[in-house]
Amino acid sequence: MRIKTVRRACILGTCLAAITVAAPAMADEAADTASADAASGEAIVVTGTRATYNNSALSEELIADKPPVSSVLDLAATLPGVQVQEGDAFGFDDWSTSVSIRGFQTDLNQQQVGMTIDGMPNGGSNYGGGSKANRYVDTANIRTIEVSQGTSDIGSLSNEALGGTLNFVISDPLDEMRVRLSGSVGDFKASRYYGRFDTGLFLNGAAKAWVSYSHQEATDWMEGSAQNHRDNFAGKFIIDTPVKLTGYVSYDDAHENNYDQMYTPAQYAASPHADNLTGVWTGVPGLDQNYRRVWGTLRKNFFAYLKAETTIGNAIDLKAAGYYHDMAGRGDWAPPYIIDTVNDGTNTESELSGSSNSQGVQAWWPRDTDGTVIIPRYYFTDAGGHQLTPDATCGVYNPACYPAGAIGAQSYRHTHYRKDRTGGTLDAAWNADLGGLHNTLRGGVWYEDTHRQEWRDWHNVTDTTVGPAYDSTPYWTQYSRKYPQDTFKWYAQDTVEFGPVTANIGAKQFINHVDRVDLFGQTPDTKFKSTSDVLLSGGIQIEPMAGLNVFGGYAENFKALTDAVLEFGNADLSQLDPETSENWEAGLRYQNGWFNASATWFKAKFSNQVLFVPNSSSSGIDYLGEGDGKFFNAGGIDSEGIELLANVRPARGLNLYAAYTYINAKYRGIKDLVAGTEDDKDTIDSLNAIAGNRVAGIPRNMLVLSANYQYGPVSLGVTSKFTDDRYVNPDNSWKADSYILTDLNVSVKGEALSKSLKAMEFALTINNLTDEDYLGGISGGYAWIGTPRTMVFSATADF
Repeated sequence: MRIKTVRRACILGTCLAAITVAAPAMADEAADTASADAASGEAIVVTGTRATYNNSALSEELIADKPPVSSVLDLAATLPGVQVQEGDAFGFDDWSTSVSIRGFQTDLNQQQVGMTIDGMPNGGSNYGGGSKANRYVDTANIRTIEVSQGTSDIGSLSNEALGGTLNFVISDPLDEMRVRLSGSVGDFKASRYYGRFDTGLFLNGAAKAWVSYSHQEATDWMEGSAQNHRDNFAGKFIIDTPVKLTGYVSYDDAHENNYDQMYTPAQYAASPHADNLTGVWTGVPGLDQNYRRVWGTLRKNFFAYLKAETTIGNAIDLKAAGYYHDMAGRGDWAPPYIIDTVNDGTNTESELSGSSNSQGVQAWWPRDTDGTVIIPRYYFTDAGGHQLTPDATCGVYNPACYPAGAIGAQSYRHTHYRKDRTGGTLDAAWNADLGGLHNTLRGGVWYEDTHRQEWRDWHNVTDTTVGPAYDSTPYWTQYSRKYPQDTFKWYAQDTVEFGPVTANIGAKQFINHVDRVDLFGQTPDTKFKSTSDVLLSGGIQIEPMAGLNVFGGYAENFKALTDAVLEFGNADLSQLDPETSENWEAGLRYQNGWFNASATWFKAKFSNQVLFVPNSSSSGIDYLGEGDGKFFNAGGIDSEGIELLANVRPARGLNLYAAYTYINAKYRGIKDLVAGTEDDKDTIDSLNAIAGNRVAGIPRNMLVLSANYQYGPVSLGVTSKFTDDRYVNPDNSWKADSYILTDLNVSVKGEALSKSLKAMEFALTINNLTDEDYLGGISGGYAWIGTPRTMVFSATADF
């Protein structure tokens, strides 16, 4: 442990020394350079825009520190207040991905952080029916990522933005024609190729566009059995006429094999570099349920938008947009048994012969005393396809407990997800000078119509002695449901500017309808409506001197109840309220030609957190997902902290960046919920027992230090991020140690090597340079092992 501490101190010390030594040098020269960049319109100011809320944006230097084969989500991890964890350095595994801002989290179990693509809504970020930004945007096509922490913009389009929004801004087409080709190879059989064609200006200079394609693949970093790959097609155009049109379209096809969680601290201590999954098929279903290739996430996403904007009489700004999104997805597992859907007696089991294609609950299945259906299953058969009964003193998964020649029975379970969304927005702003005041009145509406369907089918693994190949026709479809949903939002805001003072006040409201249509009639069709109160926001900013901006703001946010609460047929929703949050923040930001900085205090109160408590639990994975239970509004979270950011350009070619975040996020208990049964009382007592504990997955301190230097054709970048210790579970009994991840990026333009390579650029990126051992993503009381050192070499050519 002492060696790690020394190593961390050396890394941080080196970065701090670089900042201390370099900061005073040649500030005037850097100011001239920065001013020229700003005049060209290419500079991205990391401290964000002047507003009554904290916001920041990713710079080109920070983007360059990640290889193009990485996920676009990972780029956001250097922004203040933001934490991103993924299963590997390439973002291949939505299952283990988590994102947090100021104590609000989006992970496998909860979605509290908003995401937008060029300002358009992503349609939710949950594993089953959602799509995070990496399903829409290729890393090579990103211009910047804007984070609006806490109060954020009143017009932001998200149903999940309780604690802020990440807006992924796609690069615009170039004015000049260009062809870019790029290829990457790296550790863990990683490879990628990418091509993009920019048309340059056409139609008499009024239009420009680009199209791109990328393919990337890699295996897992543990034992190398995963077969991950992703294809992305995309295009964007801008037609700049009196009505400016902007359009974007993307198609993304991804296949990912998952990583498994660490379930206890003892498991992680015993196996810090490998999870429960294996790369060898054994022929024993009890073991092969952990074969990595049967843990699968498959997603296809098509997304397109068209925006139009114009100004009437230099006084009225109008903006309208329409979008469409279609997602087809699947999640795979291989349960170590077959569901007995047909009472075959002494005949060959129908599920094995392909003659069974059952749906829903079967009439002959027995029921428990409380009416719960008991779903029969079998684990081994003889060579003739007849189910076998194990020895009474043995376990059902052990082949030694069955007669000689027994063959394992195993299913390949698919949970299918389909979603299509059609939506539109309309925004207007009226600008007027009223004496010494400048007044802007803006407002807008957002409507989205969503249709989601989910069904689960079970396939027979045809020969468990050979491998996981399965019958294409399912032997049982467990359930099939549709979830129609519509969202409506309106907002209005008035902003007054008087000299150095700008103040605004606004209101917004969400109205959300969700239905459940059970196509098998197993659960009653139902619906509910989530309508927020009129949510207020307001703020003030003052510019007492050139470059200095003092601000403060307050906002109320809301998350509608999602269709996830309707996936449990007998769950009690009678007392369930939507989740809400209140956010306060105050701070200052300063910008001049070579130095940008901001400091923000924030406080957030998250209320009515929705928690599902099952009526019963089972060891291992509940492949059937049978458990009904109760939803609670489980108190909530209080968080408070500070965010500091500085970006310095002390000399031509040198950029220094630092971001520090302190978060004190704690659980609140339940005070006003009446216990109905003894189980309810136990649940409430357990929730109150964690009141005052730190929120699982949230570190108290995060620090990012980055230095990027360009000298002629050579660029060098080093970024280190310290993440403080976090608790894995709400009762704070399992602590994940703090860690430091350092990324190194070295790039060389081809002209430094040969005139014939003038159009080329070569880059070497090393993530987790010091090969730190750590726990990464945290969700539901479990944690995933963090990614080891990963190297990627890339070559790019522009023509």
